[in-house]
Amino acid sequence: QVQLVESGGGLVQPGGSLRLSCVSSGIIFRLVAWGWYRQAPGKQRELVASISIGGRTNYADSVKGRFTISRDNAKNTVYLNTNSLQPEDTAVYYCNAADPTTTGWPWGQGTLVTVSS
Repeated sequence: QVQLVESGGGLVQPGGSLRLSCVSSGIIFRLVAWGWYRQAPGKQRELVASISIGGRTNYADSVKGRFTISRDNAKNTVYLNTNSLQPEDTAVYYCNAADPTTTGWPWGQGTLVTVSS
């Protein structure tokens, strides 16, 4: 049974940083390309960063240069380092496969990031 558990969110002031983590189980983690997604209130979920099996990364234009995705295959964990956070980054952040429509894995509960002064 696939399980994804996100953590690390919180309330941060503009310009601040957070490190998000996602631990997976029930999956051969190292064989998966991973993605971090976010869903802001009233908006659709969007992919913000992805990392391939080999470690190649891609980012949405809105976060490029500020967010960094990484993976630790030994810990079955994918990370998202978020820097220079802005109010428009406020959202619930989720991890899943980089192509979730193919895998059909269930979404976790997400972790809420709130950027506010």
